[in-house]
Amino acid sequence: MTRVALVTGGSRGIGAAISTALKDAGYSVAATYAGNEEKAAAFTAETGIKTYKWNVADYEACAAGVKQIEADLGPVDILVNNAGITRDAPFHKMTPQQWHECIDTNLNGVFNMTHNVWGGMRERKFGRIVTISSINGQKGQFAQANYAATKAGDIGFTKSLAQEGARAGITVNIVAPGYINTEMMSTIPEKVMNDVILPQIPVGRLGEAAEIARAVQFLVSDDAGFVTGSTLSANGGQYMS
Repeated sequence: MTRVALVTGGSRGIGAAISTALKDAGYSVAATYAGNEEKAAAFTAETGIKTYKWNVADYEACAAGVKQIEADLGPVDILVNNAGITRDAPFHKMTPQQWHECIDTNLNGVFNMTHNVWGGMRERKFGRIVTISSINGQKGQFAQANYAATKAGDIGFTKSLAQEGARAGITVNIVAPGYINTEMMSTIPEKVMNDVILPQIPVGRLGEAAEIARAVQFLVSDDAGFVTGSTLSANGGQYMS
């Protein structure tokens, strides 16, 4: 039976690369998105991967969305928590709204999604959960106290849940990307990229979304059954822990 993989934020950027890689590896993939219907429709037309719209910050929407995917495709065996946002500001200027929006999507969203597939995985004695954290959750980052807190929280959540899932055949892991060549990075001025960012990266380049996707593809495979509670850092040597 083909295993079902659910990728949140799976129609753009790193999420799109993950969704596509898992489909190419033979999984039945569902991708979620929060708002950009045009991009989601284009992604489905290009890849054949069905997209579903909901906000991972809404627990009830997650519950309903998971039920719909399971009705359409079958039980969710693999969850990739990729959906995330930034609301950057120096802490003295950060508003409660900026704080809570980041927490609600990047941390509460991981709970909301995982909680709604956990019971089924435990019953079936199999599951793969991979959450996309960040180098900034490992080392911190100026003007990202909210974002870094969520991404560090995702790592702690993963280490704890890995211990609970191990006896039920569920692995729970993190991929922590560094600077990845996505649409967001293309807005950075060339001088900043060449003089500030690239010199921090020992390999001398940005990562590619496909490289993150291959890391996820390994962690959800049968070959990774002995890997759980781990943080796989994919950052070109920028930060080593």
